[in-house]
Amino acid sequence: MRRLRYNIAASLDGFIASPNGATDWIVEDESIDFVKLYAEFDMFVMGRKTYETLLDMGEQNPLRGKRREEMAIVSSGMRAEEHPEVTLVKEDVVRYVADLKAKDGRDIWLFGGGKLARCLLEAELVDTIEVAIMPVLLGEGVKMICDGSANEWRLKLRGIEKLKSGILMCEYDVVYSS
Repeated sequence: MRRLRYNIAASLDGFIASPNGATDWIVEDESIDFVKLYAEFDMFVMGRKTYETLLDMGEQNPLRGKRREEMAIVSSGMRAEEHPEVTLVKEDVVRYVADLKAKDGRDIWLFGGGKLARCLLEAELVDTIEVAIMPVLLGEGVKMICDGSANEWRLKLRGIEKLKSGILMCEYDVVYSS
């Protein structure tokens, strides 16, 4: 079965975006092979705010050119006719992602954000959390996992790599108790 991998960049204090949604604090590192990384996935799932952040990147959008069938945006407010370039998931995201995982294919990238990650963790659908920890403290912003119920998730370290830029590439398996 393909895996749902929450793969994100985060500040050392656990934020995936600054309070205004910006990601310009992310440290660049030429040693990261993004072409190889993106090739591990054939589906990208994200929330509306993450998608809008990508759109604002213009030519720098790493998902620019992906087919509609490769991008699922979770949003109750977006209208399909205004966004024909993506698949909109308006309700029952848990069932949608569970069905995706059951299909043949490469892994699924849970691209963001923290609210969607919490929802899918609560449904026990997230298999790994892969975080590039930036050598940056933001103090506030968008949390990696948004506030919600008092759930706690245990993680098992799969691997860690320290890059020359100071970025720590950490990969964890999510260990569910059930």
